[in-house]
Amino acid sequence: MKAVVYHSYGSPDVLKVEEIEKPTVTEDGVLVRIHASSVNPAEWYGMTGLVVARLQSGLFKPKDSRIGGDFAGVVEAIGGKVTHLKPGDEVYGGRNGAFAEYVSVINAVVRKPVNLTFEEAAAVPTAGITALQGLRDHGKVKPGDKVLVNGAAGGVGTFAVQIAKALGAEVTGVTSTKNMELVRSLGADHVVDYTKDDFTRTGKQYDLIFDIAGSRTWKEYKRALKPNANFVIVGAPKGNKVLGPLARIFNLKLASIGASQKISFFIAQFNRPDLDILREMIESGKVKPIVEKVYPLANVVEAMTHLGTGHARGKIVLKVK
Repeated sequence: MKAVVYHSYGSPDVLKVEEIEKPTVTEDGVLVRIHASSVNPAEWYGMTGLVVARLQSGLFKPKDSRIGGDFAGVVEAIGGKVTHLKPGDEVYGGRNGAFAEYVSVINAVVRKPVNLTFEEAAAVPTAGITALQGLRDHGKVKPGDKVLVNGAAGGVGTFAVQIAKALGAEVTGVTSTKNMELVRSLGADHVVDYTKDDFTRTGKQYDLIFDIAGSRTWKEYKRALKPNANFVIVGAPKGNKVLGPLARIFNLKLASIGASQKISFFIAQFNRPDLDILREMIESGKVKPIVEKVYPLANVVEAMTHLGTGHARGKIVLKVK
């Protein structure tokens, strides 16, 4: 089968489409013929090889040459212990190695939303799960809360605005001038243009700041947080080659010691229940993925280069079939 692989760390040019062995289905697994995948910052950091991450992924070269996490496609085969899916079902989910024609997955695969194309469905898993778990589990969002999403027009941000609204929050989205109408269309109650206004100096305070952009210091963020509010770190600028965005995250955690506000950083975990929750939100019309551009799998270098600019509007998708 065709798959995107990388045998060394570096820029998007290290990514190659090669023929590799097709995976087999396990007794408790599902073999999916992938129609589409999408790119995420996780793939960028894996590809470039942060020094801190190489301790696990391979010091001098990647131990696993496969890449990609999100997929949408059709079930080709199931193991004998699988009861929730059958061959022919249209599905979506998450599994390493998803920039490929096939993936074998055990847990994180469910029926895809019926109202989405494969390309749209492939945009959901990582960004949608991150927004859902960040808001619900770490941000503790409840009806009536005032939530600010800093970086509201990106992959995670577009989901965060919609999911926060679905959870009953009053949502403020922070974005650039060109993306203000997009963020409004997603249901944001208020939109701040960061090129013109500083949300930390408006006098408004929030129950939760959901920070994807990583554009402020803790002192600035604290001005915009209520006492005992939550601050959830989802993203940060790329940073240095040793720690990448972790350097900024450590600095924020250090600066917040002793504050009444709770600061959290987490890595989203794929699971079937949350993928089903996202499917239900999408099928009910509460949430929709925003896809900026679809690239063929052969153009993965171009797609990852686009992601690396840091200014993607919604999600970038790879069409596999």
